[in-house]
Amino acid sequence: MTILHLEASWIEAFESVFRRCRVAPGEAVCLLAESRSRPLNIALAEAALARLGARYYRCTLPTPRQTAPVPVRSTGASRAIAGHPAVLAGLAASTFIVDLTVEGLLHAPELKQILGAGSRVLMVSNEHPDALERLVPVDEDESAAKAAVKRARAAKSMHVASAAGTDLHVTMEGAPTVGVWGWTDRPGTMAHWPGGIVVSFPRAGSVRGRLVLDAGDVNLTFKRYIERPIALTIEDDHITRIEGSGADAEMMRRYLESWGDRAAYAVSHVGWGLNRRARYEALAFYDREDTNGTELRAVAGNFLFSTGANEFANRFTEGHFDIPIFNTTITLDGEAVVREGVLL
Repeated sequence: MTILHLEASWIEAFESVFRRCRVAPGEAVCLLAESRSRPLNIALAEAALARLGARYYRCTLPTPRQTAPVPVRSTGASRAIAGHPAVLAGLAASTFIVDLTVEGLLHAPELKQILGAGSRVLMVSNEHPDALERLVPVDEDESAAKAAVKRARAAKSMHVASAAGTDLHVTMEGAPTVGVWGWTDRPGTMAHWPGGIVVSFPRAGSVRGRLVLDAGDVNLTFKRYIERPIALTIEDDHITRIEGSGADAEMMRRYLESWGDRAAYAVSHVGWGLNRRARYEALAFYDREDTNGTELRAVAGNFLFSTGANEFANRFTEGHFDIPIFNTTITLDGEAVVREGVLL
């Protein structure tokens, strides 16, 4: 990133979201970062917290050594805390935590303990502040997410279909479901900004069928738009066949194979985007280091399909794909919530 100036509008964006999180004057706030965190976002968060009169401190951890056999990106599972008792004690004493780690605490092993202490956690996705400013949450984001969560939790089945050939069946019974609207104001809860997503974590043995990633869909682990179709056969929650020619299919085959772990082929979560302000074409405007791709995950009407860890199915791995798929029809118990890529 070449822009280092603290733009007033960016500070205002952070302040607006922190206000929605009910940050109060004198409140004990931890700004959690690591050595490779985005310096500009750290500075913007500090400036906004100062405006609000919070008693904040920065906890900066060393970014962990790379241990995986391949590059790891966009997992939502930061390893920076590594169970450090002093860090956990400091987080427990902080009623509000601004998560600016590179990967985020969303799936970090320490999250349950942190939330159990009653802290509110806002994960600021590792994005260029231009994207964060465009996607400051609004009241409608909360109502849309809560309505989607209610629908998903009540459903017994999900079916996803497309003209490209997708025919995917998901058993929704017993699948934990969460919605994210971009802020959190209740103790013991977490949100991420940008928001506008609902996701469910199917239980073991709940996903089967065919999923076609068409040209124009997005592989956010690779941060690229797919150029040629890829057809995935899914049996008993796991990808058993990857059909397709060209770089996209070949990279997917090689990346999954490199883990040497069957769990990398498994379904992590399924859901759909709710944010009508999030832009499909946004990935084309940022260098790879300037985006984490959360905006693409939130684009209204996309089917968000993810592979890898699913703690509710007792599967754990660092191998992870987040793939927003467009132009699908998503039905819950036969009733459409998305039709041909349009959020209903």
